[in-house]
Amino acid sequence: MEAQDCMVTGRWLDLASLILTSADLVFSKVSDKDLECIFTVICNLVSKLGNPDEELEVAKLISTKITQQPSEKPAMRLKILFNLYNLLEGPDSRFFVYMQALNLALNGKVTDHIISSFKKIDSFLKEWNIGVKDQRNLFLSISNVLKENKSSGKESFKFLTKYLATFSGEDSYAMSEAKEEAVRTVIEFVKAPDMFQCDLLDMPAVGQLEKDAKYALVYQLLKIFLTQRLDAYLEFQAANSTLLKSYGLVHEDCITKMRLMSLVDLGSDESGQIPYALIKDTLRINDDEVELWVVKAITAKLMDCKMDQMNQVVIVSCCTERIFGQQQWQSLRSKLATWRSNVASLISTIQANKVVEEGSQGMAIR
Repeated sequence: MEAQDCMVTGRWLDLASLILTSADLVFSKVSDKDLECIFTVICNLVSKLGNPDEELEVAKLISTKITQQPSEKPAMRLKILFNLYNLLEGPDSRFFVYMQALNLALNGKVTDHIISSFKKIDSFLKEWNIGVKDQRNLFLSISNVLKENKSSGKESFKFLTKYLATFSGEDSYAMSEAKEEAVRTVIEFVKAPDMFQCDLLDMPAVGQLEKDAKYALVYQLLKIFLTQRLDAYLEFQAANSTLLKSYGLVHEDCITKMRLMSLVDLGSDESGQIPYALIKDTLRINDDEVELWVVKAITAKLMDCKMDQMNQVVIVSCCTERIFGQQQWQSLRSKLATWRSNVASLISTIQANKVVEEGSQGMAIR
């Protein structure tokens, strides 16, 4: 009778609350097919609501109940949340349910079921029109889901940097909120065997670590990997081996990455040529290992080059920049200006030759 009264008087929030009181029993007693049918009926209550505030309240009520026992039938719970999401009209309601789905996927260890939706995040952000704080929660949650999944290291790093990028022009108190995640991002970059470029040094959230008593060395480590060579890393490691181990960094892996990044740094020289002897000394390797490391850099798509064995030099066509800041933009501008000048000179030469040729043909006709 109480449920009927709610329906007659249009008290949909009360009806949803009444039905959901026994939801925990339903999850443990019925089949997945029946469970989906039951919650389809419950979720459809949101279509009866007249305004966004009521829709949000009912969406909160339903999604909170669904996520209470994440370890019990987590995949089915996630499916029900997605069904609810698709029935909602308001952006606030949709964002709330999506965040609940992220937490459920993480806590219920069913991250595979939600990762495909991350490709649509940019369109979701336009639709939801959420503020900076909500964006931070979203990016950090997605990064945590990807980290748990373990197969998406680069994607996890990408969303971590999106999170850090939301801190710009903040006061020191607000910025300190990002300190732990800034450290985590730096360590993830250093650990990653297939990431050789990032913009972390330009981010205020990372820059705050430079003068932090606890994390200054982490910032120094990042700076070494992005702006210096192997010798600087070896000196740092000799003085801070315990610190590196505490962050789970393996010395041999760091040496491998720094050798590749040092080789890239050598390749960025304006001359476009790297003597074998310089590679040997910079990377601290044997003579017979030089070409092996050049091949490794080519395989990692860090360099486009040729090896001149006769003259013992590597001729570099192009190489990856570890950072792309003001200096790199100026270098690119200079190269484009030179290219433009060369093209203009070539066009002028062609036109001059064409005039001479036409004049010669005219004299022959006479």
